[in-house]
Amino acid sequence: MTITDRTPATRRAPMSPTRKISLVAGALYLLTFVSIPTLALYGPVSDPNFITGAGPDTPIIIGGILEIIVALAGIGTAVALFPVVRRQNEGLALGVVAARVFEAAAMFAGVVCLLALVTLRQAGLGAGSVPTGLALASLHNWFFMAQNLMPAANALMLGTLMYKSRLVPRALPIMGFIGAPLLIVSTFATILGLNEQVSAWSGLSALPVAAWELSLGIWLAFKGFKPSPITAGMDAAKGAARNPAAYRRAAS
Repeated sequence: MTITDRTPATRRAPMSPTRKISLVAGALYLLTFVSIPTLALYGPVSDPNFITGAGPDTPIIIGGILEIIVALAGIGTAVALFPVVRRQNEGLALGVVAARVFEAAAMFAGVVCLLALVTLRQAGLGAGSVPTGLALASLHNWFFMAQNLMPAANALMLGTLMYKSRLVPRALPIMGFIGAPLLIVSTFATILGLNEQVSAWSGLSALPVAAWELSLGIWLAFKGFKPSPITAGMDAAKGAARNPAAYRRAAS
């Protein structure tokens, strides 16, 4: 009779609490990039006579939905990272959350302007509605200016937290430090009429901050936080809370 040696399958080590946080935050950061097509989707709105014209409104509605997703995901990134980065500097960590909330509010306000424009267009109000359409499109553009400033502020604050804590490679926040001043200067140049909102300079100035957020999302999702006293302390505290007896035995 043949005796089969059955070895129990090796169990995969459970994911640490900080690894779960980094995975969620990284996934949300990557989700914020679904808004890339919105510039093309909102293209027809630049026509001054859009409100009286004909054509499908679906691209603008889809763009609005994508922006809503991005706004919520942006808040999610700050909330997810807060328990970790607050251990480095709670004031800056709160600033990151506030910046993301303000950015999301500006995005929601901009989407409301465009959806109101679509509603008036569908109502067929005629040439008399052109000034209203221009006002709504202009409001959306100004809310977009606010959206440009908040990622720059976030890059400075969150970048500082990540750089000092060494939770990620320091090359990542350095990209944010380089990009934030460029984006701020470009935005104020647009406000002062020295630069077009959609221009080569505007696009180039936004690239370093976009690269910082994309690289941060990829690193957090696929690599997680680098080992540090912050993550070690959090994981140990969670372990002690879940199994106090085992933690006491390990400590003794």
